[in-house]
Amino acid sequence: MSDNAAEVTAAGIARLAGVGRAAVSNWRRRHPDFPKPVGGTETSPSFALPAVEQWLRDQGKIAEVPLRERVWQQLAGHPAGAVTALIHAGCVLLLVRDRPTAWLQLSAVSDEKLAALLSPALGEVLAPRFGPHRAVHTPDASALVPSVPLLRATAELAAELGARQTYEFLLGRHLDANPRQYTLTPPGPAALMAALAGPARTVLDPACGTGTLLRAVAQGAGAKSTDAQSDGAGPAGAQDGRVLHGQDSDPDLAALAALRLALHTESGGGQVRVAAADSLRADAFPRVAADVVLCHPPFNERNWGHDELAYDARWEYGFPARTESELAWVQHALARLREGGTAVLLMPPAAASRRSGRRIRADLLRRGALRAVVSLPAGAAPPYGIPLHLWVLRKPAPGGRPSHELLLVDTADLSAAGRDKLDWQALHSAVLDTWQTFDRDGTVAGRPGVSRSVSVIELLDDDVDLAPARHLPPPAAGGGAAELAVVRERLAETLRQTTALTPPAGEAARPPRWPTTTVGELARAGALVLRAGGAGAGSGERVLTEQDVLGGAAPSGSLPEGPAEDPVLVEAGDVVVPVLGGGSVVRVVDDTTAGAALGRSLQLLRPDPAALDPWFLAGFLRGTANNRQASSYASTSTRLDVRRLQLPRLPLADQLQYGERFRTLAEFEDALRQAGRLGEQLVQGLYDGLTDGTVRPR
Repeated sequence: MSDNAAEVTAAGIARLAGVGRAAVSNWRRRHPDFPKPVGGTETSPSFALPAVEQWLRDQGKIAEVPLRERVWQQLAGHPAGAVTALIHAGCVLLLVRDRPTAWLQLSAVSDEKLAALLSPALGEVLAPRFGPHRAVHTPDASALVPSVPLLRATAELAAELGARQTYEFLLGRHLDANPRQYTLTPPGPAALMAALAGPARTVLDPACGTGTLLRAVAQGAGAKSTDAQSDGAGPAGAQDGRVLHGQDSDPDLAALAALRLALHTESGGGQVRVAAADSLRADAFPRVAADVVLCHPPFNERNWGHDELAYDARWEYGFPARTESELAWVQHALARLREGGTAVLLMPPAAASRRSGRRIRADLLRRGALRAVVSLPAGAAPPYGIPLHLWVLRKPAPGGRPSHELLLVDTADLSAAGRDKLDWQALHSAVLDTWQTFDRDGTVAGRPGVSRSVSVIELLDDDVDLAPARHLPPPAAGGGAAELAVVRERLAETLRQTTALTPPAGEAARPPRWPTTTVGELARAGALVLRAGGAGAGSGERVLTEQDVLGGAAPSGSLPEGPAEDPVLVEAGDVVVPVLGGGSVVRVVDDTTAGAALGRSLQLLRPDPAALDPWFLAGFLRGTANNRQASSYASTSTRLDVRRLQLPRLPLADQLQYGERFRTLAEFEDALRQAGRLGEQLVQGLYDGLTDGTVRPR
């Protein structure tokens, strides 16, 4: 076996075989021929990937390891680390995409010779793409030797998925596997920031991370022609596409971002300039005059350069306090814009109101540099527990007339709070429409509780507090007295419907002695199909989440972007069961829910209509005793083993009779749930109306 063979952990073996980690632990105990650990620790050992693959095949537990899994395991187990492997893979993917013939010729030689020939070939691709001062350096032959098997497999995967999609898959897996190591900008706010900034030829992100914001620009509308200056590292003003500048203090992140952006930019279609250095202390692009600056700066940094940068020319609006690192990034962004250029920064809400920053905020307002503050819902971006802000800035022209108003937008009521419940399409449209009207006219009609253009004079008080919620008139309570009347009538109608649907108590009967079967036996017999949720990725699919099933709500989740296994799409008549928490909740999918993807912690049962009625199945699965005997208990949670759930063996005609009764019970339950929601809305609306004076006591 090669000394450079990739290693895989127990979790990776479970992913390869499609089983849980407990099954892997069981195999290790029961099978003396299971591969021995070759690395890792006693509590988290690692195993040679080729040996594991061969053992799984010999045991009949897997026919063939999917190519994407093999590539990922090789990357994750790379002896130099996953980041180095990602960089090598990205370099080769650029070669495969831009010079496919050269790669085919190189790959025909032995591994040792390929490593020697690959280094100069990569240099010929990387130098013109990134320029002389770049974050991605050409790996030498000795560094490439352990990567050759990975690089061959990566090129094979690129032939199947495409070079860009392959890199997105591998990078996404790496980021998902190390969530505490990186602070990422989610796709939703990234797309909104790029849209607010508008089309551009020259774009800069001075804290680019993995390049998400610059990638959102690359995926957006076409560039506009400007007189933006170049940094001197290539034909930045060329007419063949936009120029993307990025900088990050972490050299690994800078390299990953550069490769990601290059793979999103067609060969000859644009320039990518990414540098590895701290933008505040060592600006790599001091001569850039960008059309757009996008930035998600690090929050609450004390060591941002306060002492050594006291006399820096960038502090045009005031020297930031040590506790105001975000205002240093704001002024850095303005300093790198051309006149009239736009900057959009993701900011913590405290930056809008801290007293230590009020003088800088006041000067940004007086000179017309700050144009809008948009409050996002909690859950939009990390840290997910607080509602972050977007600041939209524009660099004033000398002698220009400053704006007299600031746009304030609060999106808290535009989308349900929570990381998995944000309707980014609706939020994106509402914010962008308001901003474009304000940007065109200099003012915008106010929407209570949502948006308002505020006079700068009104904001220049002792606090200069720019938090949108503190300057927006509250919306009418519950939509106003008229809307409360509508809610009351809907509640009354729902209560009448609930009364009509109230089921009879039922007749007493002696418990029958039915022959029983289990869900697992029915699955083996082909009477139903079992599928687990949570797999797959895409963009735009609705996701039926565990919370949706528990609350009887419409699909509210979304799948992450990037190539992966196809998601499980639910169909009318499917039965969906949550597997965590120990509750007896089951949902039969109707036509309005059909087509949604199945979320995590959900199990789907798709009955054969010739053998099983879905309502009969769902009703018996909800039995308390049934759930109790099929549940297992850990120290802090309960998990339902769906295969152990039991139901009686009954003819289809008897199933339909039970199914009809179960269906009417579900309708009654939905009516009760709707009545509860309307009652809460009416009560809160009356409290709000009475306290703000829009409803009179009688």
